[in-house]
Amino acid sequence: MKPSVLFVCVHNAGRSQMAAGFLTALSQGRVEVLSAGSEPKDQINPVAIAAMAEEGIDIAGNVPKILTTEAVKQSDVVITMGCGDACPIFPGKRYEDWKLDDPAGQGIESVRPIRDEIKARIEALLAEILPIEA
Repeated sequence: MKPSVLFVCVHNAGRSQMAAGFLTALSQGRVEVLSAGSEPKDQINPVAIAAMAEEGIDIAGNVPKILTTEAVKQSDVVITMGCGDACPIFPGKRYEDWKLDDPAGQGIESVRPIRDEIKARIEALLAEILPIEA
C-alpha cells in the first residue's frame, strides 16, 4: 500500500497547497496526497501559484478544502502548518508540525524562501516514507 500524507494549514490556500504540489510531483504517484484547512479560503493564493509555477508545478486548478476527521483517519502522516489545535489526533498516526511563515499577503520575493523550505522538507519526508527502489 502506498503511504498517505495530509497537509493542514488554516486557509489551505498557500503552505499546504505548495507542500501537496511538491509531494505529488516528487513522489511520482507513489504517495497519496491530501491537503485541507481548518478555515479554508475560497481560492488558492495567487502568489503561491506563481511561486510553484517557477518550479514547473501547476497548483492553479486546486481548490481549498475543509479539514475533516475522515481525511485525518485515512492518512499515515499528518503535517500541520500553523493550524493550532484544529487537527484531531488519532493513535497510530505520525504527526509533524512544520513552522513556516504564512505566505498570505506577501510578495513573490517573500514567498520563494517559504516555497524552497517546503521543497526541502518534502524531499526529506519522501526519503523517510518511501522504500528505497532496488
